[in-house]
Amino acid sequence: MPKRAKAAAVYARISSDQEGTALGVARQVEDCRRLADDLGWSVAEEYVDNDLSAWGGKRRPAYERMLDDLAEGRRDGVVVYHQDRLTRRPVELEHFVDVLTKASVGLVQFVAGAQVDVASGDGLLVLRVLGAVAANESASKSRRVRRKMDEVAAAGRPHGGSRRPFGFEDDRITHRPDEAAVICVLAERFLAGESIRSLATWLEEQGIKTVQGGPWRTPTLSGLLASPRNAGLRQHRGEVICAAVWEPIISPQTRDRIVARQLDRAVTGRRSPRRYLLSGLLRCGRCDTKLYSSARQSSRRYVCLSGPDHGGCGRLTVVADPLEDLIARAVLHRLDSTDLAAALDGRTSADAALAGVAESIAEDRAQLEELAAVYAAKDITMREWLTARKAIEARIADAERRLARSTRTDALAGLPGHGARLATSWSELNLTRQHAIVAAVMDRATILPGTGARTFDPDRVKVTWRL
Repeated sequence: MPKRAKAAAVYARISSDQEGTALGVARQVEDCRRLADDLGWSVAEEYVDNDLSAWGGKRRPAYERMLDDLAEGRRDGVVVYHQDRLTRRPVELEHFVDVLTKASVGLVQFVAGAQVDVASGDGLLVLRVLGAVAANESASKSRRVRRKMDEVAAAGRPHGGSRRPFGFEDDRITHRPDEAAVICVLAERFLAGESIRSLATWLEEQGIKTVQGGPWRTPTLSGLLASPRNAGLRQHRGEVICAAVWEPIISPQTRDRIVARQLDRAVTGRRSPRRYLLSGLLRCGRCDTKLYSSARQSSRRYVCLSGPDHGGCGRLTVVADPLEDLIARAVLHRLDSTDLAAALDGRTSADAALAGVAESIAEDRAQLEELAAVYAAKDITMREWLTARKAIEARIADAERRLARSTRTDALAGLPGHGARLATSWSELNLTRQHAIVAAVMDRATILPGTGARTFDPDRVKVTWRL
């Protein structure tokens, strides 16, 4: 009489569940249970991996749990719809066979496909041959899929997927007006100096959720702001390759300024919420080193710090609150001054020249790719390749720095000539926005030596304007 499993495992898997209904795996489980009943086997547990491929090497939690249960003797048989549902990778098949062998489990049944006896040598040979065929089919399918994706990307068309991008309808081409408007606001506020953290808080306060209906996290929001898709650009394998078939929500130039500012912030390393308005903008009047914020129980202060990490004289301190109030009032007054208007007029030609910076960066990056192809074809030596690459990368780095510097004036959009009006709502702006406005107008403030830190003398403050 054939041996019967007393605690069999049913395993079901489907690679892609576009609709998210799990109907494919449900049908597999149903067929496996029917076979188990016909064999007289008792099913102890169903192990289901939905929307997970068995080819790419990604973790399959249910599959791994089943292997553990087999290895520990809690399961004495396996029912699977088809051998390729179990695995499409020869290395995984060998591991599966090794687990069965060590656990002395010889009961494996497939609903469809060839029936093999894994307890015999011939059966294992057949199973390995079937596994090799499945692996070859998966590799061929992957190549076809990659070629198709390359064609779609080169034409600027969107790829498929189960989740639409924020700002677009399900066709991935048509704008969703309310979300597109949010993207425009986010871009404007970020370039005006607001932090990603502050923008995520604003989205939460406004009840604006992600496509999945969850709250915004700073990495997700940062990726949304820098997304080439929003600028009407088609990205493929991590590179922007062409213009997309859909209309842009923001301009490519705006997206370039966003990326430049993100890179600039990454270099500064600022992550914690800002607590001091003038961080990075103050210098010691004794030694000309940067002043650092220093909170005490009684008050907030800016101090000159000595030691190897800071290099200051350590002999100057100024109270934060009255200094910040003085600088803020001076900046607001500056916004209405003729000097600022003249400075902005003088920047017009420079800003016009920066309009082509993004295009030059793209051209240099394309040249790097061409250079790599020439080296790969062995038309130039490694020394020639390195020499040429160094010059191109230097141009790219310089252009990105210029682009990053140009974003500072975005913080002043609509503000020159309206300083008095802004003063009435200054306290309502968050600290990152206030800092961006101050930094756009003021290059630095030097704090001269005084008689003490408890009283504030405005004459100690020497402002150097940027604009």
